[in-house]
Amino acid sequence: MAIELPGRIAAYFAADRSKDAEAVVRCFAEDAKVTDEGHTYVGIDAIRRWKTEASAKYTYTVEPFAIAVDGDRTVVTAHLSGDFPGSPIDLRYAFKLAGDQIASMEIGL
Repeated sequence: MAIELPGRIAAYFAADRSKDAEAVVRCFAEDAKVTDEGHTYVGIDAIRRWKTEASAKYTYTVEPFAIAVDGDRTVVTAHLSGDFPGSPIDLRYAFKLAGDQIASMEIGL
């Protein structure tokens, strides 16, 4: 079942599917923060490196299937499958938006 994602969040998942680090970083505010696998990346340059390295390290697909609002966060649950340890897995992406940009994103179980 397809879900409707807010504009910038939809753009993030589309950019992630294309493995285009530049399109991914365009979704984020200049001082945005990403937390993934216990590491935090702050700012566009760090987020670009994170996405480039993750895309080079693993081949994966991500399919969002649920969305909820939790306070000031939009939480998207997505099914990931690929050549990474623990695949397949369902992960939660907790987004905070600032205007039409992603201010922070935390990826976890």
